[in-house]
Amino acid sequence: MRIGIASPVVTAVPGAHSPWETTAGIEGLARIAEEADRLGFHHLTCSEHVAVPEEIAEQRGATYWDPLATLGYLAARTRRIRLATQVLVLGYHHPLEIAKRYGTLDQVSNGRLVLGLGVGSLQEEFDLLGAEFTDRGARADEAISALRASLSRRVPEFHGTHYDYAGFVVEPHASQERVPLWIGGRTLRSLRRAATYGDGWVPFGLSRDQLAELLGKVELPDGFNVVLSAGRPLDPIGDPGSTERVLAALRNAGATIVGAALAAGSVDHYREQLAALAVIGDKVGA
Repeated sequence: MRIGIASPVVTAVPGAHSPWETTAGIEGLARIAEEADRLGFHHLTCSEHVAVPEEIAEQRGATYWDPLATLGYLAARTRRIRLATQVLVLGYHHPLEIAKRYGTLDQVSNGRLVLGLGVGSLQEEFDLLGAEFTDRGARADEAISALRASLSRRVPEFHGTHYDYAGFVVEPHASQERVPLWIGGRTLRSLRRAATYGDGWVPFGLSRDQLAELLGKVELPDGFNVVLSAGRPLDPIGDPGSTERVLAALRNAGATIVGAALAAGSVDHYREQLAALAVIGDKVGA
């Protein structure tokens, strides 16, 4: 089991972020990324929303840094840690847009891209962008297939119902022969989509019993990752025992990778928490 970091600063969900994150900026985030990189953590994340309705922002938050710009900057400040979109909304993009933009990110990061992908649920945002909402699940399945056929190809080709192309050059494209695709969701359908088309599943909002039930219904391919959230921010310095118990429970629930957020009062405190988490992770076997 590996541990990745749910990046601070890049989102501001009410009740789930600290005041220091508002002013830390890209330099503060980069210092955290450098420390996570030095300590050997698996990945950093950045999610996607283009524009959130004001009334919904009260629950979901309004701050969502653009993942391409953010991860591109962090790529230049790090060397080993993977850079994960968690998640891109498939319906907002043509597959070749993702292949070109994020394939370029894979090039500039020397093959460290992980594409976390989701179907999306915010209809107002779909409508704003002129994206189809009602059949978004079927479109997402096809888009994932198209991405698998296209991400690492100079002249990709795909023929489907919603996407159909051949004879176009995409240069640069991803340097990895197989870019990891993690599929987000909380349903059996999302897990089956991940097992069929992807390399990992990123569930949310499920109890451990629900996770066990779903995972027991699907045969997962070799090397498939189950990426589970640690939930509330961990406090490895202040409460190492609880942190160790959470990590062990997630490992026992089937996690191959854990996404952890950390409680902190500043950039420096966050970096100290990372060092403490690395020690506990080694103890648990992460």
